[in-house]
Amino acid sequence: MITSRVITNGILKAIAIIVLSALGLYFLYLIQSVIIYLVVSLVLTLIGNPILDFFKNRLKFNHTLATITTIFIFLSLITGIIMLFVPLILDQGKNLSLLNTAEIEKDIILLKDQIASFLESHNIDSSKLMSDAGVPTELNFSFLTNFFNSLIGTISNFGVGLASVMFITFFFLKERRIFIENGKYLIPDAHQERILNSLHKINHLLSRYFIGLLLQLFIVFILYLCVLLIFGVENALVIAFLCAVLNIIPYIGPLIASVIAAILTMLCHLGGNFQTEILPVTIYVMIGFWVVQLIDNNISSPLIFSKSVNSHPLEIFLVILIAGFLFGITGMIIAVPFYTILKVFGKEFFPKNRFIELLTKNI
Repeated sequence: MITSRVITNGILKAIAIIVLSALGLYFLYLIQSVIIYLVVSLVLTLIGNPILDFFKNRLKFNHTLATITTIFIFLSLITGIIMLFVPLILDQGKNLSLLNTAEIEKDIILLKDQIASFLESHNIDSSKLMSDAGVPTELNFSFLTNFFNSLIGTISNFGVGLASVMFITFFFLKERRIFIENGKYLIPDAHQERILNSLHKINHLLSRYFIGLLLQLFIVFILYLCVLLIFGVENALVIAFLCAVLNIIPYIGPLIASVIAAILTMLCHLGGNFQTEILPVTIYVMIGFWVVQLIDNNISSPLIFSKSVNSHPLEIFLVILIAGFLFGITGMIIAVPFYTILKVFGKEFFPKNRFIELLTKNI
């Protein structure tokens, strides 16, 4: 029999659950930086596991020395990337400062005027075209000062984040067996074997995936760099690296990279004639980038990712596409790792399901 007391208790219980859930979400929001550090450390651990095993099995390092060497490799790579950008930041810092905002504004306005003159010479209404494209007639560059200040804040916080990530990664690598042994006590005995098998396969497949991702970015970086060097674009090394990193975002990232490369190429050749120098070089660079993207989208990426996670290239494409429609850019980035995790658990817990059996036959 339902009484007023039962109803009251039910309502109070529901309110308590809602309040605790809200507090839990708020707590996660407050520690979002820590969560990001943990996720980045986990990714580095997955990448570092094969490196650590190589030092232990092939070079006969003890576990601690192999871990320290792996962390040293990560720090060396990160330091090299930072040193790649420091000269550019120092060289271009004056253009980002408040005192020289007028200079960069003048360059952009000059480029805009040259584009307008080119369009007018071909009987194209530049003002209407730019208005339809959403380009404002008056450009406000005051945002550069705010951007510069936020950039300084980001750089200052980067040191703390890097130290935290490296510290966490060190213990993830060094104590991985302890984590597994202690984790067994949290797993129900009835499912312990299947869950541990799943975690072992996930660790193996995701390690291959992230190493494959680094290989893909390196290939794209080299190809972008060749294109930029061929057409004499300044700061080709940095631009190629930035555009390669954008390839982490499937399909959308390369488009953004092409736009960035086009803008920087035009600014690089700003002193020349727009029709005879700036436009042709920009078109050549764009064509070169599109060729690189064709190679990456149709050859390197499908082969690397399908081999690393044992999935068909069409399967990977559809997963990324669906994740993009559902969750945007973030979904596209995490689509393949998350899908791989689901496949592994599906194979372990539902091995007789025909659909799952078809999807996981290569795992």
